[in-house]
Amino acid sequence: MRARIYQPARTAMSSGTAKTKSWVLEFAPDSAREVDPLMGWTSSSDTQSQVRMQFATKEEALAYAGDHGIKAQVQEPNKRKANVRPGGYGENFATGRRGAWTH
Repeated sequence: MRARIYQPARTAMSSGTAKTKSWVLEFAPDSAREVDPLMGWTSSSDTQSQVRMQFATKEEALAYAGDHGIKAQVQEPNKRKANVRPGGYGENFATGRRGAWTH
């Protein structure tokens, strides 16, 4: 069995980092998906493709894969730097603000 271990990225609709702290072990599909001729749904006989396991650390996920004979490939996350500017949004409403309101 093959699997990949990765740290999920944040959703496109959020600027926060919720659900991005844990590591996920996800199995690679063994067979291609097929289209059901009657209903048009996609299906697969591979039940492992539905399994997603979460771990607190990358080392725990690698240890689990090693104990169960799973060939795992680790994808390191692309970390983004914090977008913090001096003053920030609250500076727009400060009582000691210098300058005229533009909006």
